[in-house]
Amino acid sequence: MEKQEQVKGIRICTLNYIMIVSAAVLYLILVYATVQVSVRYEKLITATEDYISSEKDGALLRAGSDYLTEQARLYVVTLESKYMEAYFTEKNVTRRRERALEGLQRYENSEPAYEFLKKALDDSNRLTEIEIYAMSLIARGQDKMARPLPQEILDVVFTEEDEKLDLSGRMEKAKELVFDSDYRDTKDMIACNSNNFLNAIVTWTRGRQTESATALKSIIQRQRLCFSILFVMNTVTFVLIIIFIVKPLLNFVQRIKEEKKLQAAGAYEIRYLAVTYNDMYESNIANASRLRKKAEIDPLTGVLNRGAFESMRARLKDTEEPLVLMIIDVDRFKQVNDTYGHEVGDRVLKKVADVIRNTFRMQDCVARIGGDEFVVIMTGETDKIKPVIRLKADAMNEKLAFPEDGLPRISLSIGAACSLHGFIEELYGMADDALYRVKAQGRCGYCFYEDGICDDND
Repeated sequence: MEKQEQVKGIRICTLNYIMIVSAAVLYLILVYATVQVSVRYEKLITATEDYISSEKDGALLRAGSDYLTEQARLYVVTLESKYMEAYFTEKNVTRRRERALEGLQRYENSEPAYEFLKKALDDSNRLTEIEIYAMSLIARGQDKMARPLPQEILDVVFTEEDEKLDLSGRMEKAKELVFDSDYRDTKDMIACNSNNFLNAIVTWTRGRQTESATALKSIIQRQRLCFSILFVMNTVTFVLIIIFIVKPLLNFVQRIKEEKKLQAAGAYEIRYLAVTYNDMYESNIANASRLRKKAEIDPLTGVLNRGAFESMRARLKDTEEPLVLMIIDVDRFKQVNDTYGHEVGDRVLKKVADVIRNTFRMQDCVARIGGDEFVVIMTGETDKIKPVIRLKADAMNEKLAFPEDGLPRISLSIGAACSLHGFIEELYGMADDALYRVKAQGRCGYCFYEDGICDDND
């Protein structure tokens, strides 16, 4: 604490105030420029979208009118009621013409364009009356109908002349109504007025686009000036950060990587950090060895864990020291868990670990590398070790076969392999092959791998 209290230097908060004020100014400038650009851009996009929408609505109007014409003509030619049903479905349910008109109402202020649209719609409505009249002539002239007629068909009032016509005459009259030159001319006028409407909208839209584009260009020029100022202010801010904060911290990072104490330099907070870190550094060095040792222990059995085994395996690869590796597996351990429960199973594993640890020397490495799998590494041994391993294997199995603490009887299968030049890559596989041989021969024993074959305990 005395070291920390003696720390002096400029505080980072002073630098923070400068950066906060600068950031606030920059933010306001950026927001203003962005809002202005966004407003003008939205106006430009809106003008373009209005044209696209009007084109779609115009096409929808023409498509609806053309579809009604098609269905009416098909009905008066074929007399099939499905075409009349399709006609009235379009007119009263789908309503493409009406939906198009609703979308085009926003152009009422554009007087020239809207006038063309009204003319096209009036002509379309007039054609609709002709089409319904023609279909009604035929539908009401038939003696029997499979289903009731639409009310619009029933509401049609015929002329006295048409009322007297028979079915054949009515069919001819209906065909004449929907195929004559007047009908075609009216259709052409609808198309012409629709095109005139779109052309007028194009002119109107271009005017709005030009206005918005000019304003947007002016705003962008002013925005460029703002960004230039923004760049200068950011540069100054970054330089201050590098000089007063980043550079001292980079030095700290490098010294931490080198596992050295920090130099108490820089701003007050950085100096304070260095002094505090150095105090913790000294304390951590004292605790590091204890923590590493604890991390290498299997919490259940108290022997080394797999991580510790892998570390020793890696270290022994670089030596020329002879060693023996044994893989020890608890036979039918799953049955123990299934029969007696996992609590008893854990007690069995503890028992096995104690037996292995007490059987081998203090300098031998005993580790649990899996659920019921243990390994032992004996260093400094030669090929004369086989009788010793046999005796140890028999002793462990004998002790576990007659437990004195109420645990179930168990046995061990042991596979062993020897290396004269450290922990070679093939050593674990050799010991595992030997273990497999034991299990294949009925378990409860040992097998020593030598010269590509397993020398079993028999």
